[in-house]
Formats: sequence, C-alpha cells, structure tokens
Amino acid sequence: MRIGLIGTGRIGSFHARTLRSLPGVTGLLVADADAARAAEVAAPLNATALPSPADLLAEEPDAVVIASATASHAELISAAAQAGLPTFCEKPIAIDLEGTLRVLAEVEAAGTVLQIGFMRRFDAGYTAAREAVRSGRLGRVHTVRAVTSDPAPPPPAYLPLSGGLYRDCLVHDFDILRWVTGREVVSVYAVGSDAGPAMFQEAGDVDTAAAVLTLDDGTLATATATRVNGAGYDVRMELAGERDQIAVGVDARTPLTSVEPTAIPAEGKPWQGFLERFAPAYEAELAAFIQVVRGEIGNPCDGREALHALRVAEACEQSRREGRPVTVPA
Repeated sequence: MRIGLIGTGRIGSFHARTLRSLPGVTGLLVADADAARAAEVAAPLNATALPSPADLLAEEPDAVVIASATASHAELISAAAQAGLPTFCEKPIAIDLEGTLRVLAEVEAAGTVLQIGFMRRFDAGYTAAREAVRSGRLGRVHTVRAVTSDPAPPPPAYLPLSGGLYRDCLVHDFDILRWVTGREVVSVYAVGSDAGPAMFQEAGDVDTAAAVLTLDDGTLATATATRVNGAGYDVRMELAGERDQIAVGVDARTPLTSVEPTAIPAEGKPWQGFLERFAPAYEAELAAFIQVVRGEIGNPCDGREALHALRVAEACEQSRREGRPVTVPA
C-alpha cells in the first residue's frame, strides 16, 4: 500500500516515521509547502518527496494523510475526496463551521473515508476510562473534570490562524468527553482570560479558559485550558460517579505537586509536550487508519464526530463573547 503524506512539520515528520514502520505500507510519498523540508524528511525514510500536494495526489496513492497547516485542511480534504482517496486528517477539518459542513458534504458526495485525528481516543488511559463508564463500574457519573495545559505559548503568528483556545485546544477535551461518557453536551457557559502575554489580546484570543458543560443526562463537566503552564504539559480527566472515582493522566510524570506533608514526591521528568505524552496514541490512530483503508475495521473517528466537538467549541466561544450560557445545536 502506498500512502501519501501532506505536511512535514513537527507532527507530519512524526507521522512519516510511523507510516514507514507500519506493516503493509510499502511506499511513502511526502509533500509540503516547503519542498526542501519534504525532501529532508523523506531522505532517511527512503520515501519519495514530491514538489507539491497536487503532484502527490497525481501519483494516485492508495490513501492520504494530511498534517499540513490548519488553513489548508479543507482544500486538501476536498481534493483527496474528489480523487476518491481515503483520507486521514489532523483536526480541524476547516477553520470554521461553514467550511466544515461544506467539506463534509463533499466527502459524503464522493463516498470516501475521512478519519479525523483525535488521538486521545487511542490513549490507553482514556480507553480504560471509557470502559469503566460503559461497564457501570462508576455507577451514575455525576461530575467530569477535564484539564489541558500547555507548558508554553505557540508562536505569535500561529494564534490568529488557530481558531482560538476553544477550537484549537479544548476541542480535544470536548471530543474525548463525548467519547468517554457516550453523552452529548447540550449547553455551555464559558469564560476566558487574556491577562497573560500580550500576543493573546492582540490576536483576540485568550491564554486561559474554563467552561461548565451540561450533558444530556444531567452530568456536569468542567473543562479548563491554558497556554502558560510552566510546570509542564498536563492533560487529565477525572470522572466521579456514585460508586467510584477515577482519573486519566495521573502518573509519575504529571506536572502536579502536592504540598501535603504526607504526600509521596513525584518522580520522573514532567511531560514537555503533546508528541511526547501521546506518542503511542498517535501511532495507534494511524495503524487504525491503515486497517480502515483495508476494510478491516470501521472508521473510529469520522468527520461527523469532529463536527460535534466543533459545535461545542463554537458555543463556548459565543458564550465567552456574550457572557451567557449557550445551547449547543443538535
């Protein structure tokens, strides 16, 4: 199977190495807006570098993986769909709801596969949490708490193109909340702060945000995020039920220190970023994509799943701007 990879930045380079190692992938084609970077990534992997994404699609690979800049996703997904190619794409599908709906309609009309990269669905901890909820081990779940904290802000030029903290960062929490609990978010109340580095205020974004979410069965959830967590990369989820309470993301590398005198000191170097923390999950989602292309399994995260998470993020952004609760469209 020949796979085409578009985008050879940080996550794209990681995906290139993963794809080259997967059984059944006999050839790897790579392309990037920076042709020199694509060639640099391709060389040690014995992959073929193409001058542009269009040239890559013209080579008619068996499937395409898109890991390019956010603003290019919609156009590339559409081009792959028109070519009849199964496609894996890092989130988001598009930078806004209108673009997302348009692309999803094009994919549906073409009858092709689109898998979206919400890697937490492939993380061992979140998978165990989903199983605990579905098995009834927790009893009725009444409270969920989600945390996502980046150790340092992204480059200033990234912020105006990111879609904002809710769409770019917390959207992962919104997706995994739905996936773990099996419930839908029906309303949100969100706030944000731009009191950190000036670049957030200049971009009309916030560096820290919090949201209260009500699920369709009455479960209450909170989701918080920040770009300025100097202790390290911190992604966690707590689920509290009438019978038991569990946590995802709490281990020797969690950048959280207890000040209780009887606490056990943390060991290990804190996680420094998403690639380090979720490397096995990123590898697993691409392995699953290859199985999807072969027809061995169903799509574990299609575009409609991404749409649901985006609707929650859009509602949170509206809530923050208007200072009121917002109902999430069905």
